[in-house]
Amino acid sequence: MRRIAWTAAILLCFSLIAAACGTKDAESVIKDLDKVVNSMESYQGSGTMTLNTSQQPLTYKVEVSYQKPSYYRIKLTNEEKDITQIVLRNDDGVFVLTPKLNKVFRFQSDWPQNQGQVYLYQTLVQSILVDGQREFAVEENDYVFDVMANYNNGSLARQKIWLNKTNYRPSKVEVSDTNAAVMVEVKFDSFEFGQKFDKSVFETEANMNAAPSSQSSDEPTVAIPEQDDDNASAENSGDDAAVQEDDASAEGDQATEGDKSPDNSAVGGEQEGSGNNSDPGAVNEDDEETSAGTEVDANAPFVAMGPSYTPEGATWQDMIDIVFGGNPGVMNRYSGEYSYTLIQTQPKDMATSLVAGDMVDLGFTIGELTNAADNDQKTLTWTYEGSQFRLTSANLPQTEMIKIAQSVQGEIDK
Repeated sequence: MRRIAWTAAILLCFSLIAAACGTKDAESVIKDLDKVVNSMESYQGSGTMTLNTSQQPLTYKVEVSYQKPSYYRIKLTNEEKDITQIVLRNDDGVFVLTPKLNKVFRFQSDWPQNQGQVYLYQTLVQSILVDGQREFAVEENDYVFDVMANYNNGSLARQKIWLNKTNYRPSKVEVSDTNAAVMVEVKFDSFEFGQKFDKSVFETEANMNAAPSSQSSDEPTVAIPEQDDDNASAENSGDDAAVQEDDASAEGDQATEGDKSPDNSAVGGEQEGSGNNSDPGAVNEDDEETSAGTEVDANAPFVAMGPSYTPEGATWQDMIDIVFGGNPGVMNRYSGEYSYTLIQTQPKDMATSLVAGDMVDLGFTIGELTNAADNDQKTLTWTYEGSQFRLTSANLPQTEMIKIAQSVQGEIDK
C-alpha cells in the first residue's frame, strides 16, 4: 500500500510540475487554438520570409495585419531589389498594390477564404485543426505541429508550425516539398493579438500615398473592370490563341517578329541585342545586380527577363519581339512534352477583366490563373519589377506554371 501511495504521489507531482510549466498534450492545444481563432478580433505580425524556389534564395520582409471580419493587409518588401508590394482586402475587394510604380490591380476573389497563405494565422491554425494525422512535439518554448500543407501549389507537401506555449503566437513556419526540402520559411520577429488599427491601414488610396512613387506627381493607376465576364473571356481566349500562331506578330506594325533568336531581346527602344544564342532561361547575375533598385517610368528601357527553370520534357524554341495590347514586349515559346508561351510586356496602364480566375500565391507576389472559355488553355498572369507576364499553356500542370513564374527573377543573358 505504501508503495502504491508513493507512486501516486510521484505521478501527481510530475503532473503538477507539467501543468506549472504550461505543457499540454496535442488535444488540449487544438481545443485552445479553436477558441483563439473564433474569439480573435485582430492581430499584427512581422518577420522574414525566405523562398528557396529559384536558383538563389529570395528574402522578403513580411508585415501582416488583420481586422475582423475580413480586412487584410500584407506588405512584402525585397530590400535588395527595392520592391514592395501590398495585398489588401477591404470592402471594395482584393487589391495588389505596387506603390513605387503607382499601380493598383484589382482581383475578383474571395481571398484568402478560398486558399491559404503561409503568413496568415487563420491558415496555419486551420491546417492544424483539419489534419487528423498531425504530428505533435514539445520544445522548450514552443509547441510544434507537423501537418499537411494546404496551398494551391501542389509541390508543397508538408509544413511545420511553431507556436509559443504561453499565447499560441506563431514563431516559425517551414513548408517542405515532397522530398522534405524546405521551400518556404517564415520567421516571425513579432506577433500581437488585439491590435487597434486606424481605418486607413486597409484603405487602398492611403497605402498608395504612404510610400513615395517614381510617378508621385500622378494619380495612382487603378486596374478596374472594363468588361463583363463574357466579353472578358472572349478577349482572353482570343489573346491566348493569337500568341500560339506563328504569324501572330506579322500583322503590320502591331507585332514585329525578330529573327527568332535571343539576339533581338532588346525591345521597346532602339537598342539591339548583340549576344549569343544562349537559352533565355540563363540569368546574368551582373546585369541583374546592376538593374536592381532602378525606378521604372514611362521612358524606362524594356528589360527582357526569362525563367531559370524549364520543366523536364520541354525545350526552349525561340523568342520574338511583339506588340501585345498596344505595348512592346517579348514572347518566348517552348515545345516538347509541354508546350507553352511566356509573354512579357511593360504596360503604362493596365486593366484587369473580371473573369472567373483563381488567385495564386507566388511568394513574392499574387498571380491570377484563368481558363479560356472555349479550350483547355490556362493563363497565369503576374507583375514583377514593372513588367506584366502571361504564361499560357494547354497542358502545363499548375505546379509547373508556378515554378516557372517563381524562376523569372533575372535579365535574359544576351
